[in-house]
Amino acid sequence: MAHVVVTQQPTMGRQMLLGPVHGHRDWDSGLLSCCSDCKSLISTWCCLTCAICNVSTRAGECMCMPWFVPGGLIALRARIRTLGGIQGSICGDCIAMSFCGLCAICQMQRELEAMGL
Repeated sequence: MAHVVVTQQPTMGRQMLLGPVHGHRDWDSGLLSCCSDCKSLISTWCCLTCAICNVSTRAGECMCMPWFVPGGLIALRARIRTLGGIQGSICGDCIAMSFCGLCAICQMQRELEAMGL
């Protein structure tokens, strides 16, 4: 019986990237398209806490994550972009959440609806 001695481990080119780094599409609706979906607009305006918890849960995170993780809303927006293959950057997410937070939350709700989540 012959023994084979392995002197070098086989290498496999691990390719983990599933899509383009910068995404392959735009958001389903614009940042300022709040009036196109009255349901998300009203829920965000009347109960912001409920809207944020809803977005977080639908994106697969704990509903409390945006409240207890520093920068949680920015991370949540980045997660939705990643899940949907949406073009953008963390810098853009930060700007949207800082200057148009309610509109950005409405946009995330519309996007999750369009993605079927």
